[in-house]
Amino acid sequence: MSLYDEGHTVAGWTGTAVGAVGATALGLGVCGWAPGFALGAVVSVAALVVTWVLHLAGWGKPPGPRPRDQWSLRVRDRSARGGHVDCLGCRLAGRRRAQAPLPAVPGPAAPGPTAGPAITVAAPATVPAGDAAH
Repeated sequence: MSLYDEGHTVAGWTGTAVGAVGATALGLGVCGWAPGFALGAVVSVAALVVTWVLHLAGWGKPPGPRPRDQWSLRVRDRSARGGHVDCLGCRLAGRRRAQAPLPAVPGPAAPGPTAGPAITVAAPATVPAGDAAH
């Protein structure tokens, strides 16, 4: 098993398999099989639609890394119904989840009354011009 979340999902594998069939049909169309272009284009579009529908059903993954316990193909993404942050597929389906606001960074403290005695700094003493050489 890998040390990283590589995004292996049911939606990804299914879309890849259907897309490979579409690419094969397109390749056969280039080689001379007349229905290859039309069939390949239809199957390639079907790969996009199938992947998108499976993603929206929870068999895909949100953008970015997932927790390790969700790496298995058997784990369904329960957060897909509400939409994923920064996910084009969810936005196209009308599922918009707002990104969590960043926490406020505290600014410099406002000056207030001091609790202790005031400290004053004395001005530096001036040195006569004749003594500055020593």
